[in-house]
Amino acid sequence: MERRDFIKKSVGTGLLTGSALIFSNMGEVMAETAPRSKRLAYDLVAVKGGEPEIMFDMAIAALGGMKNFVKKGQTVVVKPNIGWDAPPERGSNTNPKLVGRIVKRCYEAGAKEVYVFDNSCDEWTKSYRNSGIEEAVKAAGGKMVTGKSESMYKEVSIPRGKNLKSARVHELIVNCDVFINVPVLKHHGGSTVTAGMKNMMGVVWDRRFWHKNDLHQCIADFATYRRPNLTVLDAYRVIKKNGPKGVSVGDVSLMKSLLVSPDIVAIDAAGAKMFGVEPHEVKYIPLAHEAGVGNSNTDSLRIKRIKI
Repeated sequence: MERRDFIKKSVGTGLLTGSALIFSNMGEVMAETAPRSKRLAYDLVAVKGGEPEIMFDMAIAALGGMKNFVKKGQTVVVKPNIGWDAPPERGSNTNPKLVGRIVKRCYEAGAKEVYVFDNSCDEWTKSYRNSGIEEAVKAAGGKMVTGKSESMYKEVSIPRGKNLKSARVHELIVNCDVFINVPVLKHHGGSTVTAGMKNMMGVVWDRRFWHKNDLHQCIADFATYRRPNLTVLDAYRVIKKNGPKGVSVGDVSLMKSLLVSPDIVAIDAAGAKMFGVEPHEVKYIPLAHEAGVGNSNTDSLRIKRIKI
């Protein structure tokens, strides 16, 4: 059985100061040490000042369009943060406008199916509904899938993991053609900042092991298992304190920013700077860099900066 058929059958049912570091120079960095791509003009695109869906369109255009990442007939999984029963204004979850636009662009690029899920922390049906993500995904033609069915998680090996040697991963991630990671930038009590790699905890069944066995190392270990084809970091509303859920809209800074890259480590490093901390201060970022997952040296990246 082909993996796309398997999926279908199985589912069935940053503060201002930090932001200035990323956006102050409108030119792109072209260091000779930057990783080169045959297809992409830039390693990372940073957009500021627009609505989430407009910023995404501008960013993906700078990377050559969605067809550079999604081919006709492919099955796509879009993984936002839908962990919390909270409205968009709280910044707890990925912005629904952004998620809906990504799903729409995947179908326009020729995707056969686009699935969206998260292993929510709060009650999943309320999180899906009250985040606004379920409505946005369905309006774009996508399919919402539960992350709370244990039977949908498959044991996988993580050969390059130091602390995390295996994990039970949602079958959508195991079997999809294209994986698009769509985290939201925010404060986190356990990891300082949550962004791309931390968002991957929502694709596994048992997160308790991570917290008990060096959270930062486990985040970096899992990043060696399957790197997303694309990571889109939502920094439209950023929780500055009391994360990851936040207590009220008073915890939120309206940054109206977005980062897009196929390099999840570069995304997290740039996101940390936007938040106001250096990448090395978020332990899992240098650990992932050292493991060869991606590049945390933002000075060596070819960055396209767009201000709206």
